[in-house]
Amino acid sequence: MIIRDAVKSELPLIREQRVSAYSEHAQSIPKDHWNALKQAISSEADSNAEVELIVAEFNNKIIGSVVLFPPNTDAYEGYLDKLNYCEIRMLAVEPDSRGMGVATALISECIERAKLKGYDKIGLHTGEYMVGAINLYNRFGFKRIPEYDFEPANDGIIVKAFQLSI
Repeated sequence: MIIRDAVKSELPLIREQRVSAYSEHAQSIPKDHWNALKQAISSEADSNAEVELIVAEFNNKIIGSVVLFPPNTDAYEGYLDKLNYCEIRMLAVEPDSRGMGVATALISECIERAKLKGYDKIGLHTGEYMVGAINLYNRFGFKRIPEYDFEPANDGIIVKAFQLSI
């Protein structure tokens, strides 16, 4: 598996792959929440010059991606104040490639990049219904920071904040 920066021409494929990866949740959450999530993971936020779009490639095929936002950027498009640490967003692994360590490799890459830039913290947000993702973040040692939780669709579903000291 190769972890590398994405190129601009790969953006449509990456966004489509994200929707496919997250669609497993479409039936377990309200329609408005799914629509808000789909809009967020398909937005132009990943093409901002300040962010790093990272992909996992295997056998010349992109099988996963993640976006690393630097501190003090609007990573959540107005849902939160700007955070003073890097933020991992839109982690997605193609369903057929799960179980290969793709998500672990992408998160590890984000942590390493943040460390190399001299940052001492990294954070992320995930829906409370994304139990597998939460378990993965817990294994990395991410801790809950509920003061940065938010509710994007006003439906009672909380997007939970996590942070890791690095």
